[in-house]
Amino acid sequence: MTTRSRQKLTLLRELVPRRSRVLILTHDNPDPDSLASGAALRFLLAEVCAAESTLAFGGIVGRAENRALLRYLPIKAQPVEALSLEAFDLLALVDTQPRTGNNSLPPDRLPAIVIDHHPLRRQTRQVPFRDIRRGYGATSTILTQYLRAAEISPEARLATALFYAIQSETQDLGREASQADVEAALYLYPFTNRRLLPRIEYSRVPPEYFRALGRVLKNAVIHDGVVVSRLGELEYPDMVAEMADLLLRLEDAQWAICLGTYGEDLFVSLRTSEEDAHAGAFIRKAVGRIGAAGGHGMMAGGRIPLKNQGVKAVAKLEERLIRRFLRALKVSPGPGLRLVP
Repeated sequence: MTTRSRQKLTLLRELVPRRSRVLILTHDNPDPDSLASGAALRFLLAEVCAAESTLAFGGIVGRAENRALLRYLPIKAQPVEALSLEAFDLLALVDTQPRTGNNSLPPDRLPAIVIDHHPLRRQTRQVPFRDIRRGYGATSTILTQYLRAAEISPEARLATALFYAIQSETQDLGREASQADVEAALYLYPFTNRRLLPRIEYSRVPPEYFRALGRVLKNAVIHDGVVVSRLGELEYPDMVAEMADLLLRLEDAQWAICLGTYGEDLFVSLRTSEEDAHAGAFIRKAVGRIGAAGGHGMMAGGRIPLKNQGVKAVAKLEERLIRRFLRALKVSPGPGLRLVP
């Protein structure tokens, strides 16, 4: 727990009127860190401000572990399309920021609260309450510190969500984890429901997962330590991140890049085993102004609207993006070596 968290908690109490209605938005297609930190903020606002909060997201929850979080834990998130933003007194963003292109906050609306662990965005500087800690591995760590500052012990299911989110986001405290993440995980673990943790981590996956796995292996090409795969049409958007995480486990791979389409968008996921590799900067440069992208040092993602482009046009776009990535990494964009001949 830090002095900064105590100060931020005081500011939060001053900003949120008692019994106000707050809409908490995660990023679209939310992951465990986004869902858990949103649930923790809702719980915190209820306890310290007597505020009634609603947790909502755009997109879908597709990954098996993420669906398990909603099934077993007190997340209670709902699609933002079913809500009217005008019905709420305040808007909050967790694990995302204004105009990142990965949340459903209207571009002309400024939230009152932003809590995130990604690099600070220019628009976020205008937000009345902002707590951006890019050195942290998970937004859930920030919320855990708030709970400790308020001297509130999390109940078992919320503690389980926060603990799993930190573990998932940092790959068991091995990827971009700070000392604060380690301390938060150690604090939360005694409160967790240890019977639920394996149900979430090893949740059952649908047949579509294995079909996608077949495509990612069949299409994977290795370029000098960079493994690239095009998944085609996705069952859910965050499948590209799931498969990029998997490909990065390939021996001698330093970078993994996965691309796939869902609806009217092309999704791109970038992973690296190199610390401080500036993956977020790489993907922003590659995507440019044709879409939105961002991330951390070792992981990043992007989303590009396709605007009714045909299959051939999408294939050319993917090829162009792959060449940009490889050039930025100073790797020859030749035919490469197929992972599965």
